[in-house]
Amino acid sequence: MEFFGLYNYWVFAVLLMIGLYTVMSKANLIKKLIGMSIFQSAVFLLYITMDKVEGGTAPILKPGVDGQIYSNPLPQVLILTAIVVGVATLALGLAIVVRISESYGTIEEDEVREIDRE
Repeated sequence: MEFFGLYNYWVFAVLLMIGLYTVMSKANLIKKLIGMSIFQSAVFLLYITMDKVEGGTAPILKPGVDGQIYSNPLPQVLILTAIVVGVATLALGLAIVVRISESYGTIEEDEVREIDRE
């Protein structure tokens, strides 16, 4: 097995670290939401690429066919659900950021904390 043979796992790791770094290091709430979306996309990529079965087909049973290798459709269904939940989470996060912006006049986390302390 080559070092770069499983490039999808390298892409997963890079996207995961970019998303995590963005969420942890940025003070801007919009940038934090973008980092969260990148993090979620990395997890989606991991689950989708793990499902690939070499030579596998759709799990449609036919009479008289034995020894067929099937791909599992469950990860795609779970990821589709996770994408919908991720979009809903992002929309809710953006709505909360809009309300924070209306209340505090800023979307910088540090400035919001300072205003709360006063």
